[in-house]
Amino acid sequence: MKHERHAAIRTLLEAGPVASQDELRRRLVRRGFDVTQATLSRDIHDLRLVKGPGGYSLPNGADADDDMPSLDTVFRDFGLSVRQAMNQLVVRTTTGGAQPVAASLDHEELPEVLGTIAGDDTILIICQDQKHASRLRQRLEELIGE
Repeated sequence: MKHERHAAIRTLLEAGPVASQDELRRRLVRRGFDVTQATLSRDIHDLRLVKGPGGYSLPNGADADDDMPSLDTVFRDFGLSVRQAMNQLVVRTTTGGAQPVAASLDHEELPEVLGTIAGDDTILIICQDQKHASRLRQRLEELIGE
């Protein structure tokens, strides 16, 4: 659903800037996407939309998804450690690294990940169950060389 929503947002913005977040939300609702303000804020961040005097637009007309670094790259660059607590993982990153790592995790849409919460240097990853958390922990530990 996320990819379809992002495609709809890009299509809307290719026609020209949209004045406000609320207007963008209303246009998405008319296209069949029941989107909350919080979800739309994440979409705006994920797509790296630009807000200028005319409203929201795509960055230089580019497809922002193409600019997202891979999970492997951001984990090698920012990841420090991964710890598991039941179905949750706590990832420590370099200072300021949690946001790009969490964005990459969200962008990958991994089946093990239900959601992420990122601070400045710590990410909480909530997985479906302990088995999925263990599998993801092992993969992430390999990426950071633990």
